[in-house]
Amino acid sequence: MSGSSLAAVLSQAGLLNRKDGEALNNALHETPHAANALMALTHLDLGQLAHQIGELFALPIIELADFDYQSVCQRFALRELICRYQALPLACDAQSLILAVADPSVKEAENEFRFATGLTIEYRIARADHLLSAIRQLYGRHPSLSTSASKEVSQEELAGLEDNSAAERQETDLLREDDSPVSRFIHQVLLDAVQRQASDIHFEPYEHQYRIRLRCDGVLVDSPHSVNHLSRRLTARLKILARLDIAERRLPQDGRLKLRLSEQQAIDMRVSTLPTLWGEKVVLRILDNQATALQITSLGLNEKQQQLYLGALSKPQGLILITGPTGSGKTVSLYAGLKHINTSQVNIATAEDPVEINLPGVNQVHIDSAIGLNFATALRAFLRQDPDIIMVGEIRDSETAQIAVTAAQTGHLVLSTLHTNSAAETLTRLTNMGIAPYHLSASLSLIIAQRLVRRLCPHCKRTHALPEYWQHQLNIAHSCFSAHAPGCPHCTHGYCGRVGVYEMMPLTAPLADALIARASKHELETLAVQSGMLTLVQSAADLLRQGHTSLAELQRVLHL
Repeated sequence: MSGSSLAAVLSQAGLLNRKDGEALNNALHETPHAANALMALTHLDLGQLAHQIGELFALPIIELADFDYQSVCQRFALRELICRYQALPLACDAQSLILAVADPSVKEAENEFRFATGLTIEYRIARADHLLSAIRQLYGRHPSLSTSASKEVSQEELAGLEDNSAAERQETDLLREDDSPVSRFIHQVLLDAVQRQASDIHFEPYEHQYRIRLRCDGVLVDSPHSVNHLSRRLTARLKILARLDIAERRLPQDGRLKLRLSEQQAIDMRVSTLPTLWGEKVVLRILDNQATALQITSLGLNEKQQQLYLGALSKPQGLILITGPTGSGKTVSLYAGLKHINTSQVNIATAEDPVEINLPGVNQVHIDSAIGLNFATALRAFLRQDPDIIMVGEIRDSETAQIAVTAAQTGHLVLSTLHTNSAAETLTRLTNMGIAPYHLSASLSLIIAQRLVRRLCPHCKRTHALPEYWQHQLNIAHSCFSAHAPGCPHCTHGYCGRVGVYEMMPLTAPLADALIARASKHELETLAVQSGMLTLVQSAADLLRQGHTSLAELQRVLHL
C-alpha cells in the first residue's frame, strides 16, 4: 500500500469526508511525510484521528512520553530513515523493534527498518503532531531536509573499527576515504547541527564516554549522535578536514573546514582543538557567511533604538561601539549596520578575527597575529587606503583604542566591539585604557550594549502568574508568558530562535560634560537614564511584557 493511499483508506472507512480526503491526498502528493500531511487538516482532532487509524489497522495507540526513544535512536543511528519515513524507534529486544508511525500503510518503511536493523518491525500509532515534535527535537526543525545524499552510517559499522593508530600514515590514508564510516558519522553530526541552527559543536572526550553537544539558541544540548570508542579517529578526521597537524596532540590548534550542502551552498566552520586529560577536545564554530538576512529591521530594536542606530550610521564620522559578552550578537549588529551603509560611493575596510560573514563590496582583512597583522597594524594600514568607513572586530588594547578614536575624529566613521557589561561601563573601560575623556567626548557617537535571549515559541507559549516581587521589580502586570517545556512541532522545548535585548547610549552634551568631569559609571548611567535611555533590564522587561521571552530567560541571561 502506498503512502498516498492513506487518504483513500480513511475515506472508504468513513473517517474523512470527501473534502478532507481530497485535501489529505493532495498534501500527501506534495510531501512524502504523512505526519506533515495530517497536520494540514487543522480542523480535525489529531488525537481522535490517531485512535481511529489505530482501530482501522488494528494497531495499538501509544504516548511517546511513555518511551525512552532517545536512547533507542542513539543506539541505531537511523536518522536518515527516521526523517524520511517519519517513523520513530521506541523500544527493542533481541528479535523486534517497535516503531511509532502516523501512517501504517507505508510498507516501505517497515522493509527499510527491517533491512537496516535485522529485526522484526512492529508498528504503533502515535499522534502526528507528537511524532513530528519528537523527531524535530532529536534532529532539528526541518526533518524533511535531513535526508542527505551521503550514505547513513550505523553504530555497527562504527563498532567494527578500532581506535588505535599503530601507523599514523595508515590512519591518515584511511580517514581520507570520504565514504568511511568515520567520515559519514562526522558528516551526519555536522549536517544535524546546521539543520538545528546550532552555533557551535563540541566533541568532548572523557574517561568512559565521548560526548557530542550542540549550542542551540545559546544553550548547550546533547546531540542524539553518540560513539564512545572512536575519539582519536574522530579527532584525527576533523583535524585533517581543518588542515591541522594530526600528529600534534599536545598543543591547541586552530583551523577551518567547509561543509558543502549542495553545489551552490557551503557552510564554513572554525575549528579549535584543546588537549585535555582524556584526549583532544574539538569545538567547531559554525559561521553563517551569508549576508542576505542582515537587516537592521530584523535585529529586534524598538523604534527609538532603530532611529538612534540609523542616525549614528548616517554621520560622516564618529565612533559606534557595540558591547557585550561573547555570543551576545555583537557581530550580527555590526554587519547589519555595515550592510545598511554599504554603497558604491564609500570605501569600507574591516579588520576581523576571523572574517565571519562575506560582505560584497567591503574590503575585509583577516587578522593573523602570528605574522604581526593585528588590529592596530590593520587600522594603520586602512588609514593609508583612503577609507570612509572602518570596522574593527574588537578593541583589545590601548593602541587599537587610540587609533580608532583618532580615526573617528579625523573624518572616518568607525565601528567596533568591546567586552563590557553595560554602555556606561564602556566609557570607564576606555578611560582606563588611557583614552583621554575629552577625546572620547569628541569622537563617540553611540554605545550599544546587548544580549540575546531565547524567543518563546508563538505556538505553544503559555501564560502564568508572575510573582509579586517580579511585578514590582520589572513593572509588569500580574501575568506573563513562559515556555511550554515539552515544546511542540514548531519548536524545541518551547523556544524558537533568539531576540536581542539592547541598551543604547548616545553621547549627549550632558553625558559628554560628565565624562570630561570623570563621573563614575553609576553617575553616567543615571544621567543616561534621565535622558531617556532604556537599560538592558528595562528593555528585557518590555520583551517579557510583550510575550516575546520568559522570566526564566531573563534570569539566565541577565542574572537577575
